[in-house]
Amino acid sequence: MHPRLRLMAVTMLVGTTAVLSAGVVTAPPARAAIDAQSLGARHNAAAGTITFRVHSAAATRIAAYLYSAATGAQEKASYVLTENSDTFAATISVADLAAHGITGTVYYGYRAWGPNWPYDGAWTKGSTAGFRSDVDSAGNRFNPNKLLIDPYAREISHDPRTPARPDMSGYRSGANRAIDTGTFAPKGIVLTPATGGSGTKPTRAFKDDIVYEVHLRGLTRNDTTIAAAYRGTYRGAGLKAVYLASLGVTAVEFLPVQETQNDTHDVDPTSTAGDNYWGYMTLNYFAPDRRYAYDKSPGGPTAEFQAMVKAYHDAGIKVLVDVVYNHTAEEGPQGDKNTYNLFSWRGLDNPTYYSLTADRQSPWDNTGVGGNYNTANPVAQNLIVDSVAYWKNTLGVDGFRFDLASILGNTCQHGCFNYNRTNGGTALNRLVAEMPARPAGGGSGVDWIAEPWAIGGNSYQVGNFPAGWSEWNGIYRDTVRRDQNKLGVDAVTPGDLANRFAGSSDLYGDDGRRPWNSVNFVVAHDGFTLKDLYSCNAKNNDQPWPYGPSDGGSDDNISWDQGGVAADQRKAARNGQALLMLSAGTPMMTGGDEHLRGVKCNNNPYNLDSSANWLGWAPGTDQANFATFTSRLLAFRKAHPALRPVNFYTAADTNGNGLGQLVWFTPAGTTPDAAYWADANNHALAWRIDGSEFGDPAPGIYVAYNGWSSDVTFTLPAPPAGRQWYRVTDTSTWAEGPGQVATPGGETLIGGASATYGLRARGLLLLVAK
Repeated sequence: MHPRLRLMAVTMLVGTTAVLSAGVVTAPPARAAIDAQSLGARHNAAAGTITFRVHSAAATRIAAYLYSAATGAQEKASYVLTENSDTFAATISVADLAAHGITGTVYYGYRAWGPNWPYDGAWTKGSTAGFRSDVDSAGNRFNPNKLLIDPYAREISHDPRTPARPDMSGYRSGANRAIDTGTFAPKGIVLTPATGGSGTKPTRAFKDDIVYEVHLRGLTRNDTTIAAAYRGTYRGAGLKAVYLASLGVTAVEFLPVQETQNDTHDVDPTSTAGDNYWGYMTLNYFAPDRRYAYDKSPGGPTAEFQAMVKAYHDAGIKVLVDVVYNHTAEEGPQGDKNTYNLFSWRGLDNPTYYSLTADRQSPWDNTGVGGNYNTANPVAQNLIVDSVAYWKNTLGVDGFRFDLASILGNTCQHGCFNYNRTNGGTALNRLVAEMPARPAGGGSGVDWIAEPWAIGGNSYQVGNFPAGWSEWNGIYRDTVRRDQNKLGVDAVTPGDLANRFAGSSDLYGDDGRRPWNSVNFVVAHDGFTLKDLYSCNAKNNDQPWPYGPSDGGSDDNISWDQGGVAADQRKAARNGQALLMLSAGTPMMTGGDEHLRGVKCNNNPYNLDSSANWLGWAPGTDQANFATFTSRLLAFRKAHPALRPVNFYTAADTNGNGLGQLVWFTPAGTTPDAAYWADANNHALAWRIDGSEFGDPAPGIYVAYNGWSSDVTFTLPAPPAGRQWYRVTDTSTWAEGPGQVATPGGETLIGGASATYGLRARGLLLLVAK
């Protein structure tokens, strides 16, 4: 009998005895009629049955293996799933499971057969009966000896590598194809629907957000004000919501929290071998990482994550998560073309879930970490969309930052890569079409954020993402860094600076997007911290634990140690923070930068699950002063809507008060001409915003930036009629201290029209009209 014409029944394999059991499977409808979100393992409404559904376009047989324990034991029962239109399914009664010794938590995984390894009745676990090849000409890599994680599992039991079994070689095909992984492989956990609430979602417009990017574990792992058991967990992170709200943060963006390989990080705390602290190697797209849960019991991570989100929502803070849908933890070749890890997707349907070379023998790789997830395939896209919808609707997440997001705009499945912004069939456009972006003025919706680059091809796409998407503006980052740290080395014109400070209309205005679609940042998790950017001339990654060693990391950091002068390093950090908070766009700062956290010049600490990489909570005087400086800047930005425009600024006077909405000035107080704008030898620029056009409490805001290595005198422009200029802050060293940013009502009078102000070398001045 052809394997696709098998009877619609279920074969239960208990030990070596096969028993045919009729009537326990409900045949699924045709694939087109299946709700993709029904894939996975789901209880019925009465919790009397569990239905298992999994997709594979090429499998000829899939069996679900069910266990009563996560590790150390053989399965209690196995069920051959019935196929209908590439979906394999079986419905099993809870009573039947109990009869086989499965009560309480149900752990499960799949075994799959296909063209390169068709089913053979003589097959037993650990045998090669039926084996033809590790990979065939179509790219199939089926191997029934490898127990596979359900891509739609809501939680998984553990990582492939565990403290008890740190060697991953058993998961590989090739020479290890006959090693059976059933007793030690990660397993899906059948969960009842999550019932915990995540609170009321903030509806704040993205333009009004201040994003705080941080590692969830690192946020509290070193915080002695939190009970030791809660440090580094979702529960502990929820306890920091009040602090972040007091700092002025409105959105916390967590580095990846979906399951990743990190269970072995603490086996040898002084070793970085195999560690991936950041978590950019996803094992499952639905499961919250169990390691970050205080309650690690089945269902615990899900409930605890929801409770954490509620804590942030109760504090008025959005929760954004960094997600990795461009590659997976199965990685790339582990030797020759026959040797690959088989954890989940690859063993179920390699050509559907991965983008392959033209001969289907290798991954197509724009990630540098194992090959592209096949985002152009509709089924693979379904998984992305369903996963995002689950995190949004069930777990309460408000927005998503997509790692190497240009891969989600790929229009080619195999043998090529081609990013296309306008193609409606890409994952990028499907996400926004099915879950609309938050409106410009706020309301319900998703905050979509892209890291708009990958590796090679046409993957660098800053400014070229579809409508509805905001982007990490890497050009903003590099422009600010070059102007601060490469004076006389790299050419940065006043025109370059003005474009970035005003929201990068050259990048986002041509396709109908807005200033807030530019996520401005000076530093991020990937690279130097704010302190190290201005304290290090080069990376220093090859140093002993806990600050290293870490491989990789860019050699082009656009950094400078300010001549080794600590006061100048702090001043440069104040300038970077001030420019970020005073620019149009959505600012993002990195966790710990408010306390000038440093990692001793390690610019790629992805593998350091150590005290050096966790946030510190015992600041010295200089750190405390910088935190106050940061907090007051954040408060100033939040208090002044003129800094957060919905649309790009115009030079026109739109309310007839004689002032342009935004006007630029040279230090002499004149309007820059074309020559001034284009001359990279000009290192000073100022601008005035007419606050009255934005309903701002300040009728005028003036910013002067002196990038020169010597003092510059600025002639101030006229303030609005009947007003004078008052100083909010001067970032210069002379003003350093807890009061460097004035509180409202405590500003210092400077003067009116034609007043002058001597701004020290590499300083920034902020004035308001009163």
